[in-house]
Amino acid sequence: MRRPFARTLGLLPLAALLLGPLAHAQGTADARVGLDAGLFDAEEAIWNLTKLSSTPPAEDFVGVTNSDLAFKGNYAIQGNYNGVMIWDLTNPARPELVTEYLCPASQSDVSVYGDLMFVSGEGFGGRLDCGTEGVETQVSADRLRGIRIFDISDIRDPQYVANVQTCRGSHTHSVLKDPDDDENVYIYVSGSAPVRPAEELPGCASGTPDENPESAMFRIEVIQVPLDNPQAAAIVNSPRIFEGLTAPESHGPSPADIRAMEEAKADGAYTIMIEGNEQIVPGRYVQMLLAQMVEARGGTGAPTAADSTMLREQMQSIAEERFGISAEPSEGGEEGPGPNQCHDITLYPEIGLAGGACEGYGLLLDISDPVRPTRITAVADSNFSYWHSATFNNDGTKVLFTDEWGGGGQPKCRADDPKEWGANAIFSINDGELDFESYYKLPAPQTSTENCVAHNGSLIPVPGRDIMVQSWYQGGISVFDWTDPQNPVEIAYHDRGPIDADEFQMGGSWSVYWYNGHIVSSEIARGLDVFELAPSEHLTQNEIDAANTVEFAYLNAQGQPKYDWPPSFALAKAYVDQLERAEAGSASQISHVRRVLGEAEGASGEARAQILTALANQVSEYVAGPHAAKVGTLETALRDLAAAS
Repeated sequence: MRRPFARTLGLLPLAALLLGPLAHAQGTADARVGLDAGLFDAEEAIWNLTKLSSTPPAEDFVGVTNSDLAFKGNYAIQGNYNGVMIWDLTNPARPELVTEYLCPASQSDVSVYGDLMFVSGEGFGGRLDCGTEGVETQVSADRLRGIRIFDISDIRDPQYVANVQTCRGSHTHSVLKDPDDDENVYIYVSGSAPVRPAEELPGCASGTPDENPESAMFRIEVIQVPLDNPQAAAIVNSPRIFEGLTAPESHGPSPADIRAMEEAKADGAYTIMIEGNEQIVPGRYVQMLLAQMVEARGGTGAPTAADSTMLREQMQSIAEERFGISAEPSEGGEEGPGPNQCHDITLYPEIGLAGGACEGYGLLLDISDPVRPTRITAVADSNFSYWHSATFNNDGTKVLFTDEWGGGGQPKCRADDPKEWGANAIFSINDGELDFESYYKLPAPQTSTENCVAHNGSLIPVPGRDIMVQSWYQGGISVFDWTDPQNPVEIAYHDRGPIDADEFQMGGSWSVYWYNGHIVSSEIARGLDVFELAPSEHLTQNEIDAANTVEFAYLNAQGQPKYDWPPSFALAKAYVDQLERAEAGSASQISHVRRVLGEAEGASGEARAQILTALANQVSEYVAGPHAAKVGTLETALRDLAAAS
């Protein structure tokens, strides 16, 4: 999420949670359209997924934005603008909250490696001591903006051991474990907030690099963390990976945006300017500020007309001071320099590449030297407003970038919003270049009271296919197949109705990841959802079972692991299912392979190995034509399974 606006959601009744009414399977009309509103009792639509649980946040975190996820063992670590919650997912139908660590600092995005946990802090109110009173002065020795480091050798009792302060804070971060370095991990940090004063953190300076070579703008930070001494963590490089890029062409407001702005202003809405664009201030945030004004003048009851007038006059300055936004367009506008920061940098160390989603550009980075990442190529797209995150396919031949048009706090999935805006863009990687293939956007229109745009997700390890689950805020989660990069197709989803039918309120799935057989979603307002895949015409039980053979000790949002499937009957059967779906063999061939696989599964030891080897030899004779690669994959799976018998 890009803008920390409307972080306070209001107090929510803890008792009123859990499973809202489930609705519909997908029919001729999309079941996601017209769902009833509610916070914990919104109507839900689900297709080709099974929801195992929905669990509310801990009391100190209720009403405050839940952010990103990391995983270690059986635990899910959920960030929140008030700190971190740790859930035991041993029973995914009943997650157990084992730790609630109160330590405010937006966004509190989290990552783990070994016995360490890293938490991002960017907001101006974050304190070194994790206090909840905030920081009121512009310059303060108490402020934390950067990375917090915790020892989680006992994950139920995190110990706060170190900080690394940065000039622009840490909006989010990426943890890199270099395959050739077992003594350190590296954290790539990019802050999106204004540069802090040098009086608060020496060496911090703003401006363009040609004006000031020491500028903290137009660069990322590389932090080295010694694993045996995390207290010695420090910035070791600040590479200028944007050098030479210029401001890309961008689009203006959509017809729905123009219409909504005109209607809102006619109704008396408060608006502010953010980087040259007029935006509506959420009503609940306005009410909160009005209440504070009443309290500040020693009054009680409803705000007066004078309070409203004063707030309208001060709204812009309040937003700038509290959230670090700027009314003016970014430096230089479209005639000026390109990006000065990244949002997400997705690291794929097994192939030595990273995908940088960096304001107006998508970057392909070489991370073979973890301290000195370098840009291989960059692409821009006038349909993209804000390049937010990246996901590679498993073999690293494609990368998918997301566009967080509107910053995550606006409705961008309305029926007449362009399908190319706020969507995913899929690229093939050819000789170090990014070649555009197609867009994918949530196919179900959402209401104007639901923030909805492309956000975080991950690959699901279905062998032989590129399948991904992705968050769309109040658009819910969407599972789609992008094996054919020119024809991505949705194959499953879950969605809820808006939190409020009449007024925009922040909520929805911030991020969702496949982890060791389950799909876990961080819901901004409602807590934690856990799902599992359900078999369908688009995905067989064998494919799901094969995916579930992949297990990890940990997972970070911006660290992409390579999937390797151990030999199993599920894997071989999944490939047979895919051959049948692709009509890559005759019915008799498919039936024969399945029958012999069944015989092998009923045998053991050397007898099983002989059956599988004989079948692999038969399958090898099928290898011909356009599906030769698929048949070859099955043959390899059979031989590997024989060897493991």
